[in-house]
Amino acid sequence: MTAPTQAMLDARGIDTFYGPSHILRGVNFHVGRGETVSLLGRNGMGKTTLLRTLMGLLKPKRGAILLDGRDVTEARANIKARAGMGFVPEGRGIFPNLSVEENLLFAARPGPDGRIDWTQEAIYQMFPRLFERRRIWGNQLSGGEQQMLTIGRVLLSNPSILLIDEATEGLAPKMRDAIWETLGIIARKGISIVIVDKNLDDLVDLVDRHVVLTKGQVVFEGTSAELLADQEMVRTMLGV
Repeated sequence: MTAPTQAMLDARGIDTFYGPSHILRGVNFHVGRGETVSLLGRNGMGKTTLLRTLMGLLKPKRGAILLDGRDVTEARANIKARAGMGFVPEGRGIFPNLSVEENLLFAARPGPDGRIDWTQEAIYQMFPRLFERRRIWGNQLSGGEQQMLTIGRVLLSNPSILLIDEATEGLAPKMRDAIWETLGIIARKGISIVIVDKNLDDLVDLVDRHVVLTKGQVVFEGTSAELLADQEMVRTMLGV
């Protein structure tokens, strides 16, 4: 499938290595404006590597990455963040010795076009638990609270596109439900989202399109209906 002319993010022919290991092999990947895309595949198939490459934490050996039409292939992660990319890593990466409020204030800034769609008050409204815990240090939060804080902190940079790695991994069911509800709110506000997660049932209700990686190559791209219609591929490629 070719990328839409108004793609928010467009990666073309991406080859990424870890040392001598060739992880991503000619990956083409795009996300439209306001589109939510899942990135699926078994462990070790290149999902996190692709997110880290898109974010600028890894440099591709070949290929190009365009953000809102601008070539950002060589840009570092901090430059991409200021250009509108937000990243929620699997390890969350909050500041453990800062309070919830300090973590949020540290990240707050207008978006690349000067807009301020997300404020601290909006984050507290979406995550009342963070308001209750706003004086608590980051390392005193539960895993679910840390994930809320990580998402809230990234949103305060007012990104145009959000990359989320393992959004609900290891969380209690109630907390997982809260995160999925939050992602739905974010999607409805028009932010483009790329999400890696193993909860296929929740993903099919949220996303517009799925991309499946196997051994660093895209082997499927389509809607939830198209994905679920191929149960053999779901079992083989996803282990579901």
